[in-house]
Amino acid sequence: MQYEKKIEEIFERHPSVQVSGFNGRAYKSGIEGMIAFDNALGQPWKAFRCIHVAGTNGKGSVSSMIAASLAASGLRVGLYTSPHLLDFRERIKIVGDTPVPRDVSFRGPDGPGNSTSPFASLMVPPLPRRGRQGLWRQGYHPTLISKEDVMEFLERYEKEIENLSFFEITTGMAFWWFARKAVDVAVIEVGLGGRLDSTNVLTPELSVVTSIGLDHCAMLGDTRAEIALEKAGIFKPGVPALVWGHDPETDKVFIDYAKKIGADLHFADEIIDPVHLEGMDLTGEYQDLNVRTTLAALKLLKVEPELEALRHTARITGLRGRWEILREKPTIICDIGHNPPALAWNFRQLEESGRPLIIVYGIMADKALDDIAPLMPARARYILCAPDSARALPVASLYSRLSALRPDLNLQTAPSVRDALDLALSLASPDTLIYVGGSTFVVAEIIK
Repeated sequence: MQYEKKIEEIFERHPSVQVSGFNGRAYKSGIEGMIAFDNALGQPWKAFRCIHVAGTNGKGSVSSMIAASLAASGLRVGLYTSPHLLDFRERIKIVGDTPVPRDVSFRGPDGPGNSTSPFASLMVPPLPRRGRQGLWRQGYHPTLISKEDVMEFLERYEKEIENLSFFEITTGMAFWWFARKAVDVAVIEVGLGGRLDSTNVLTPELSVVTSIGLDHCAMLGDTRAEIALEKAGIFKPGVPALVWGHDPETDKVFIDYAKKIGADLHFADEIIDPVHLEGMDLTGEYQDLNVRTTLAALKLLKVEPELEALRHTARITGLRGRWEILREKPTIICDIGHNPPALAWNFRQLEESGRPLIIVYGIMADKALDDIAPLMPARARYILCAPDSARALPVASLYSRLSALRPDLNLQTAPSVRDALDLALSLASPDTLIYVGGSTFVVAEIIK
């Protein structure tokens, strides 16, 4: 009860972008506040090696694939991702559950009058290959940050978090907890953009940028080149940087920025040939690009890839909502892809299935429906809904706008996500494919 009350209080005082959108309280441009908070915590990220991952689409999958492979190699791996689906603790987890002894333990800034980082003299050993098989066995689960540790952090640093955003708080919490739990390495996913993201206080072993598309344009820019420059902001002098592949619109941005700051730039398609890994539990066709990026990252880290771990990334890391098959006969697939580049992949794969198709669809009010509508499969039957979020586009507005943009679509509405799925199931035959998507919130409600 204490925990639930504390979390409710935190969400009210520090609303997240996921819930409230990019208003003044939920989103803060710039990292000055995070730098100060990180210093107050004692720069805990210096206790372990970091891999930093940015990108428009694929960064959560790539982060999870890297974490799964490193864990199967014998490492204790911290994994920080966003957004969450059911519980915000999903953002902060450890993959690989055997602690590694350390000569230096995490003390934070509570030590006797010492304002310097307790990790300044810590030398983290090279990444070993000790071998840990069976992480993908049935019943394995990553370790989420405990409710007790969440409570301790929020109470200990109550004064320091007073004027911070939700994402700044959870980022500091992740660094603090990973240090406390003595992870060998942490894979840190950027929240938004890169240059001004709260996670960008760290210096990683490797910076990774996945595919670039138009999303969050109000904050990041109206062209893919402008967005690429924001993502390139995670590059650090002397630190290898990896980009998912060559792209004529963004290549020069990455090359010029890396040269300017002195980062050694690599392109995944120059390191790894096109790849398709059979038997993956992340089944979307777009995952082929993410696998290639992951393999390139592991090669730059000089870590032998654990292909079985990559095949079982979702099970090992607890990643959900990425072309996730929830049931069969009829098949229900959910995916959190919500911007035009992600949905272009998803809708194309749905079209190519050749099966009867029902799409349960809801969207946030700030998303580019004008750009999404032309991508929507004409042969599908659509059941429109609005998730339980203040940011959601009301279902009547969604119906009206889509009817005007695509009068050829077969549209109907349902009063809730649950009702939309029930209606889809009532209309489906055993060979029907039901796709649920458009928003993280829609997927979260379906999973719940």
